[in-house]
Amino acid sequence: MGKCGKHARVSDSDKPLPPLPELRAQLDELDRQVLELLARRMEIVSGVARLKRAENKEIRDSNREQQLLASRRAFAVKLGLDPESVESIYRQILISSRDHQAAMNRGPGPEGPKRSILIVGGAGAMGGVLSQLFQDLGHTVQSLDLDNKQSAQELVPTADVVVISVPIAVTESVIRALGPLVRPDALLMDVTSIKSAPLQAMLDASRASVVGAHPMFGPGSASLNGQRVVLCRGRGDAWHDWLAASLRARGLVITEASAAEHDRAMSLVQVLTHFQTQVFGLALARTGIPLESSRRFTSPAYLMELYVAARHFAQASDLYGPIEMRNPATAEVTAQFQRAAREIAEILESHDQQRFDAVFQEVRAFFGDFAQEATEESRFLIDRLVERSMT
Repeated sequence: MGKCGKHARVSDSDKPLPPLPELRAQLDELDRQVLELLARRMEIVSGVARLKRAENKEIRDSNREQQLLASRRAFAVKLGLDPESVESIYRQILISSRDHQAAMNRGPGPEGPKRSILIVGGAGAMGGVLSQLFQDLGHTVQSLDLDNKQSAQELVPTADVVVISVPIAVTESVIRALGPLVRPDALLMDVTSIKSAPLQAMLDASRASVVGAHPMFGPGSASLNGQRVVLCRGRGDAWHDWLAASLRARGLVITEASAAEHDRAMSLVQVLTHFQTQVFGLALARTGIPLESSRRFTSPAYLMELYVAARHFAQASDLYGPIEMRNPATAEVTAQFQRAAREIAEILESHDQQRFDAVFQEVRAFFGDFAQEATEESRFLIDRLVERSMT
């Protein structure tokens, strides 16, 4: 037992400890030094950003980041520190570094003159994001409201780039109305979650260059850096390359795909994912068990599912409905989900452990080596989730 009094003693040492206020003052001083070192680190990051821009390199270097995390984990072990905690700290440092580089690199990405950008639906949430993005790159941006037909006649023909950022349900009709007004030497692009029909509508309605784009992030994202945008070529390689270079200059990651390939992928990435969340949320709401009752017993995995579902249903239903209803593969993937759900339900009801094991083996084989990555990354996410939920 340790002695009580002004100076406490630790169990493995006879050396007396200073009073608690003094120890806290030492921690405060060390934290000040750590922050000063982080500030110095950011100064070096600024130099890295300038070199990357001069050499036209992307902000994020995934190989370098993985090497850095591995080395910091190893060094943490040598110092007797928890490598998981150290990795978490450095992941946050890397996020801050990438955001700093992206902010520094605001300016015309590709060489050439400043462009006049017209965003149809610029008053919307995603329209606002796109407006800021192009302004950051030094371009002139104007917004066009859907109801302002007179302004459309004036603004569309003068724009170098016309961006259609309107709800999916009216995208094609807007394209058909405005497409003929777009100059042949300009770019016409859309940013909807479905690509085949809008892309074809743009090709049919105009003589301009055409690109279909799909930002794979919501307007509420804290940063554009590292976010993904899918680009589908329509017509005009020069404008496509300009757009890709512009997006990369703001730290975005580009995925090239055909419209058909995009829509097929979205049937999994969006339709199947949203469908699963909606089924989970609806079933949960109809159990008759109050939410707070189950939260008293929550596990990290259940809490994560709750967060995803609650976030999903907190948003507008007219956003998700068209995404799921207009994808050409929706019927196929939702039918597959229902078949899988019935199969699992039958296995559980029949207490058939052998079939249950077989399902695990089948799906485990499908995920392959990705399972190891998923285990590591999900552990990191769960640890952070538990940490935040306790504050």
